[in-house]
Amino acid sequence: MGMEGILQHRKSSLHGILNGVDYKVWNPGMDSHLETPYSPRKIAGKSGCKTSLLKEMKLNQSLNDKPLLGMISRLDSQKGLDLLVKVLDDILSLDVGLVVLGAGSATIQRALRKASKNNPGRIGIAIGFDEQLAHHIMAGADMFLIPSRYEPCGLTQMYALKYGTIPIVRATGGLEDTIIPFNPHTGKGNGFTFTDFKPRAFFASIRNAVNLYQDTASWKKLRSNAMKEDFSWARSASSYLDLYRSTLKNNKRQDSNA
Repeated sequence: MGMEGILQHRKSSLHGILNGVDYKVWNPGMDSHLETPYSPRKIAGKSGCKTSLLKEMKLNQSLNDKPLLGMISRLDSQKGLDLLVKVLDDILSLDVGLVVLGAGSATIQRALRKASKNNPGRIGIAIGFDEQLAHHIMAGADMFLIPSRYEPCGLTQMYALKYGTIPIVRATGGLEDTIIPFNPHTGKGNGFTFTDFKPRAFFASIRNAVNLYQDTASWKKLRSNAMKEDFSWARSASSYLDLYRSTLKNNKRQDSNA
């Protein structure tokens, strides 16, 4: 937007620090919104959260044994909802369930409601915002969709990691900084990513996640990796302190050379 030349010229002075998460609020082990809190060592509660979410959203209980995809978002094209609408039929062909909470574009809302009506028991849509339902989706879903067109940092992918709800994100901005594609051969990584802002690329990433879900051992490893991630404010604050200290040190050095 006209600033790129200046920013490029001053790139050595630019630093990026990620958002922080309040783990007193977004933590499955102490989340007061959950009937069955859970943790990495006591993960059984997550299954209970899924069962409760399916009941709350009036979805088929048979989805207990199948992947459940969740999304909490503003419903507009910046958040990639246009991609979601275009691949809904393909997603359902994978024999999965979908829960979406959000509000925004009237066109997208109508498309989601129509899909829910045409697929009873498979798609649950809640228009608006509901704090308690947001926590229920974060805990009860198996995968979390964030196909953003652009995303300066983002927080929901960080919440999802802590809840062991595997993020499927577009590799842009802070999403690319925080989500590392899982490699089943090395056991490293914490989610799934796609690069091109295209429906097929988004769907391919979802299909990869659904396929891995069938491999119980690999999925457990991925979920464990995700829940171990630390995006607390303590980590972000430490980064700010390091930056301030280095800036002060550089200023003192410049003063002494003046």
